[in-house]
Amino acid sequence: MQATRQQILDYLRREGRATVKDLDAHLSLTSTGVRQHLTVLEREALVEAHEERGRVGRPALVYKLTEKGDALYPKSYDELANVLLEEVRDLVGGQALQTLLRRVATRFADPYRERLDGLPLRERLAEASRIIDERGCLSDAVQDGDDWLIRQYTCPFPKVAGENSCVCSLDVEFVRQLVGTDARLTTSLLREDGACTFRVRPVSEPAADAAR
Repeated sequence: MQATRQQILDYLRREGRATVKDLDAHLSLTSTGVRQHLTVLEREALVEAHEERGRVGRPALVYKLTEKGDALYPKSYDELANVLLEEVRDLVGGQALQTLLRRVATRFADPYRERLDGLPLRERLAEASRIIDERGCLSDAVQDGDDWLIRQYTCPFPKVAGENSCVCSLDVEFVRQLVGTDARLTTSLLREDGACTFRVRPVSEPAADAAR
């Protein structure tokens, strides 16, 4: 990142918002120079501007970081998650931790139940794959003999799973609740397989569904 643009981003991160006049004073640059840097940052989707009307005169453009710009600054979510998992395990034991992760999976799945309820298995798996994609992963659903496979090509918690593989059980339970039947993890990105593969075993379905 060019030094002046980084200074602009840092200022917006600290202050939350700024006008060109604010940045002029902070950087000791001309308004034209500041606007040139802001144009580049807007083009890169790191800052955005909106008009803000004062008491007198024309509305001023006020700049702030976009979500992409804010993401440039480190977040310690992975470190926090790993420490919390280790503390929970130490306090209450591995079995209680697994119970907690299953409950978290249920919380994750609850918002999607209306989209899934009543769907035959084929459509339910396709919808489950779309939900996984919406949550930021890449997946597909394919038939394999009498079973179905959901293949998830990206891990939702890569840095956490690398240190605490117990979170894989959360992902398995989440998929199980989406598809509404048994799902078993048969390949894993942690084992350097090409995907996390969830093998889904159909339950007995009504004849109308089975005929599809």
